Amino acid sequence: MESSNPPSSRSFRDYLIEAFQDPEEAAGYLTAILEEPDPEPELLALALNNVAIALGSDGDRQWVKDFGASDKSQSVYELAAWLDSLGLRLTVDVQYSEQFMADFREAQQDIENGDVVSFESIRRDV
Repeated sequence: MESSNPPSSRSFRDYLIEAFQDPEEAAGYLTAILEEPDPEPELLALALNNVAIALGSDGDRQWVKDFGASDKSQSVYELAAWLDSLGLRLTVDVQYSEQFMADFREAQQDIENGDVVSFESIRRDV
């Protein structure tokens, strides 16, 4: 019999990394980090590392490590603050595949024609 850990025994970091395997969750998380009113530069590097673990490779994690060792995260927050002063916002968004967008447009057209569309008809391969 295999033993499984109850959900309460998972660490919060494990939960985050699992959640960030969904690119939309990862994008929302990074956008929230960038919108922090009192930013901590170390927090951005930590957030990027969590996303790199979930979506990236060892090379991506090395990039984050190098990024965190520099003062680049402070520069990112300064850019975000400057954009905010202009009424703009720095965000992270998902880059959808061409196939996903084609399926989405087709489903949208079907809906406009009054057809019933299942969510499964739109592939989730961002």
